[in-house]
Amino acid sequence: MDIDEGPVREWVKDTLNIELDLHTNHDLRPTQTVAVIGGDRHQTNTTWGLQPAWAKKLLINAQGETVAEKKTFKQAFAERRCVVPCSGWYEWRDEGGSRKQKYRFAAADGNPLLMGGILFPGEEGTRLVTLTIHPNQECAPYHNRMPQFVAPEHLDQWLSGSVEEVLQLVAPLADGSVGIGLR
Repeated sequence: MDIDEGPVREWVKDTLNIELDLHTNHDLRPTQTVAVIGGDRHQTNTTWGLQPAWAKKLLINAQGETVAEKKTFKQAFAERRCVVPCSGWYEWRDEGGSRKQKYRFAAADGNPLLMGGILFPGEEGTRLVTLTIHPNQECAPYHNRMPQFVAPEHLDQWLSGSVEEVLQLVAPLADGSVGIGLR
């Protein structure tokens, strides 16, 4: 994930009328602190990733297409959805042999994005799991999944709508709306 604090903070304030305290991180990784906007439309600082007792590795993503059905994610998706304001995200693509290339994805119009997620409060703080979906046409050559994003005009529906209403929003960004560059 990529967060450029100034532009993201200003865009969130101007677009959503929400004040955020952000810190720039151009390579945000699982287990790091992430600022999210929850159902109360205020900032919550979370840790990216969830380690259930049964899991062998850290869970950082849930599939948007099945999140409402999976036992691990069902309740959080119904009750504790959030968005992660960000500048973009990264994917690594195998370029042949042992060579991998990092690519940066962002909105083609240059605006920040609101990545969909779900929250898991606990004794050691709140944990974040982001949602992924099948990719749009631009992202498919780079990865078989892409983050779920929420349009600003659908924020209230995402944060407080019924599961059925929110599932209507689970879709990739429109083709032509993503810019891709080398990192």
